[in-house]
Amino acid sequence: MIAVRKTGFLYEVKKHRVKFLMILPAIVYFFVMCYIPMAGIVLAFKKFTYSGGIFGSPWVGFENFNFFFMSGSAWNVTRNTILYNIAFIIINNSLQILTAILLSEIAGKYFKKFTQSVMFLPYFISWVVVGAFVYNLFNYEFGAINTLLKSIGLEPVDVYSNPGAWKFIIIAFSAWKWVGYGTVLYLAAIVSIDAEMFEAADIDGANIFQKILHITLPSITPTMVVLLLLSVGNIMKGDFQMFYQIVGNNGLVLDATDVIDTFVVRSLLQTQEFGMTAAAGFYQSIFSFFIIVSVNYIIKKINSDYALF
Repeated sequence: MIAVRKTGFLYEVKKHRVKFLMILPAIVYFFVMCYIPMAGIVLAFKKFTYSGGIFGSPWVGFENFNFFFMSGSAWNVTRNTILYNIAFIIINNSLQILTAILLSEIAGKYFKKFTQSVMFLPYFISWVVVGAFVYNLFNYEFGAINTLLKSIGLEPVDVYSNPGAWKFIIIAFSAWKWVGYGTVLYLAAIVSIDAEMFEAADIDGANIFQKILHITLPSITPTMVVLLLLSVGNIMKGDFQMFYQIVGNNGLVLDATDVIDTFVVRSLLQTQEFGMTAAAGFYQSIFSFFIIVSVNYIIKKINSDYALF
């Protein structure tokens, strides 16, 4: 009698068929919504026509890429996209880690829950609402800040013609919206730390700062690295809704606030060149791929246990 092979993919599927059935909807979703649309990348090398469609339109080679790079804005929007995302990664993650540690050390149970809920609330607020809030805050004529300045006898500030100010405004509102969400992730990692380690540290006479430095931070390092790699993977992707809803089409500050995504959308609305949009998206994806592979390689050299692959 032939023995059944106890290894291989089919055996694992049969053995864990219930688990695979549970994850099947997610697999189908990502396959349909993420992998099948990848075929449309051919538009980056075609001049799209409605009659020909995606696959019937004529090939133009790298002409769409030339349009993007010869526009004169490619370097500026690429630089803005990368620098903004670096700022988001550093500032948001630092605030998330700090806040998670502070909340984990708070003794009040109900105060801790209330604080977490209040901090998490901005995550659910639409960028459209945030954009309206920013406009009513910084508007030159009737904004809350300028109204306050006028009431105390000071001159109003025209923020909407000051490109430098918007760098800080965008970074501040990004932190305001995302710190609560990231804090929950780090809090989950902190809660999973073995309590006996803290008890042993108390017996050895360690103070709170020593416990944070030698127990908490090393224990959540894997979570920090994974979130860092995921963030780095999107370093070429600007948050279109955030930039567009906060800044809008204000040409006076575009040099300081324009990212690849907003540049592509404005160009598409003006020229209707779908190929150029696909070319910019392809450029973003390739650049992000090389960045995340490079960062993962560096992390793997430092500590292979923290690498994604």
